[in-house]
Amino acid sequence: MINFILGLFSYDLAIDLGTANTLVYVRGKGIAIRENTAVARSKRARETLAIGSAAAKMLGKTGKSIEVVRPLRAGVISDYSAAAVLLTHFIHKVHQSGTFHPRIPRPRVVIGIPSSINEVERKAVREVALKAGARKVYLVPETVAAAAGVIKNFSLESVAAVIDVGGGTTDIALISSGREVESVSLRTAGDKMDADIIEFVKLRYSLLIGEPTAERTKIALADARPAKDVFQVIRGRDLESGLPRSVKISNFEIYNALKSSFDEIVEASVALFEGAPPELISDIMQSGVILSGGGALIKNLDVVLSQALNIKVKLAEDPLTAVVRGCAKLLSDRPLLKKVSHV
Repeated sequence: MINFILGLFSYDLAIDLGTANTLVYVRGKGIAIRENTAVARSKRARETLAIGSAAAKMLGKTGKSIEVVRPLRAGVISDYSAAAVLLTHFIHKVHQSGTFHPRIPRPRVVIGIPSSINEVERKAVREVALKAGARKVYLVPETVAAAAGVIKNFSLESVAAVIDVGGGTTDIALISSGREVESVSLRTAGDKMDADIIEFVKLRYSLLIGEPTAERTKIALADARPAKDVFQVIRGRDLESGLPRSVKISNFEIYNALKSSFDEIVEASVALFEGAPPELISDIMQSGVILSGGGALIKNLDVVLSQALNIKVKLAEDPLTAVVRGCAKLLSDRPLLKKVSHV
């Protein structure tokens, strides 16, 4: 009864709890939070020092007494307490922005999850959300959520193919009747690409760079089919002298560093389509494939996938928010939500 009463004064929320970034959509208001999925805390006292983007800015810049943790790895909760702290903070932050708000918010929450996570991992996500204050939790596969976010009149009759390249996972799925008919989830995604860039720079230039620098380099130079030179200066620590040093790196070098990741995503997509029901493929050939997630912004990735699949691959409008917008759309259609979600 208390949860019900508090729920009357709480905002219903759609959440894309990603490995790299977390987005929170407030029903009737839009996206209220876009922050890094990170928590900074003292190692000794385990006291929380910063959350979200403020914590991410501390990555690689703290002393031994402070650690910056990312509560999710490959879309799965790897640090339960940090995930609960982060989600609780965001839920309370959203409710504090209103004129009237409960001290203990009890919202209904829809969360996008990777296709591959098992029941134990789903239970962990649900328990974290409940601990953070949710009174009801719906878990929706990210590919289904992305399809709902992109297709204007998404319903159980909708047929879709989605390639969602996130931070921790790349989820590829063929969707019919609101469910994933065929799906595959790869741990080849944004985080692995960052790690590949770090390793490439280390081996090629004997230069050590951090995750933030690798990510900025990826955003600036990653291209699945580079045609002309583009350069960027990166800075790090020389492995031999231990002193600061900078080098100029090209998009062709980054392509070589990331080629194996591009190939894996393409090969997994082709394999999934090759084993799909022919009638489903026929429908998808008419509608095309949706490319979403932060990795969708890599130049020419849609072109390379289109040629490999022989089907038009369309970049989702605002691909970074496709999942959370889909979760929000489902939040407003309770009968459809119940049919496509894991309650």
